[in-house]
Amino acid sequence: MPEGDSVYKEARRLEPELKGRTLLRGELRVPAHATDDLSGHTVTGLDTHGKHLLTRFDSGLTLHTHLKMDGSWSITRQGKRLPRNLLPDVRVLLETDRGTSVYGLSMPVVELIRTSEESEVVGHLGPDPLRADWDAREAVARLGREPERPFVAALLDQRNLAGLGNLWVNELAFLRGYSPWTPVGEVDLKATVALAVRTLRHSALVPGAYQVTTGRNRRGEDHWVAGRAGLPCRRCRTPILVVAEVPGDPDRRRTWWCPRCQPGPGPDR
Repeated sequence: MPEGDSVYKEARRLEPELKGRTLLRGELRVPAHATDDLSGHTVTGLDTHGKHLLTRFDSGLTLHTHLKMDGSWSITRQGKRLPRNLLPDVRVLLETDRGTSVYGLSMPVVELIRTSEESEVVGHLGPDPLRADWDAREAVARLGREPERPFVAALLDQRNLAGLGNLWVNELAFLRGYSPWTPVGEVDLKATVALAVRTLRHSALVPGAYQVTTGRNRRGEDHWVAGRAGLPCRRCRTPILVVAEVPGDPDRRRTWWCPRCQPGPGPDR
C-alpha cells in the first residue's frame, strides 16, 4: 500500500537517477500541464512529506506528485524502453542527460508549482517521522485536539501525523491493544506515537522490513490483522473481523481487528 514509507523509499530509489541531472525531455501528460516543457531543467533534489513527493528544479519549480492508490514510478536505463502496454498510463516522463528515463504511471496528482509555494500543497500536513524536522510533541498535541475521535480516524488524518495509511493504523491499533474505535482521548498518545515512529522508520530504512509488522517477512506472515479477515488471530486464535469502508467518508476506511485482543467500542460506536 502506498503510505509514507512507500513514498520515502521511492524518493531514495529515484534520487540517484535524477538528482543533479539535466532533463533532455520533461513531459507532464495531464491536462493542466500538457503544454509545459521541463527539458533543460536540472533536478536539484527530491523531498517527501507524508505521502507527497516534491521533485525540485533549478528553475525554481517543483513537481508535486501523490501516488494515492494506483500511482507508481518506473525507471528505464539507456537502451531500454517502457513496455508498450504501459504507455497509455504515463503521466510524467523525465528523460535525463545520462539516458535514464523516469516514468510516473497512473499518477492521480501531478502539479507543477513554484518551489517557494510548496506550503500550499503540504503546509497542512502534520509532522512526518521520516523527515529531519520531525516533532513528536507536535504530533501528540495534534492528535489530542479531538479527544472523542476514533483512534484509527485520528491517526489517518494527515494533518495530525503525516505518513500513516490504512495498513499502519490497523496494525498499530492491534499492537497497542486498542479497539480501532477507542476515543483517541483514552489512548496513551505518547507511547502510540513512539511506536508509530519506530515502525515507520524501520519499514522505510531497513532492507527486507518494508511494511512488515510481525517481524516475519514471509508472504502471509507479515501482518497481524490487516488483510486477514476470518483468519485466526496470531496471538489468541480468535477470528479477525473486518468492516468495509464507507465511500466518501475518510474516517471510515476498511478496518481489521481482533475483538479479544482489542477490546472496546465497535464500528457502530
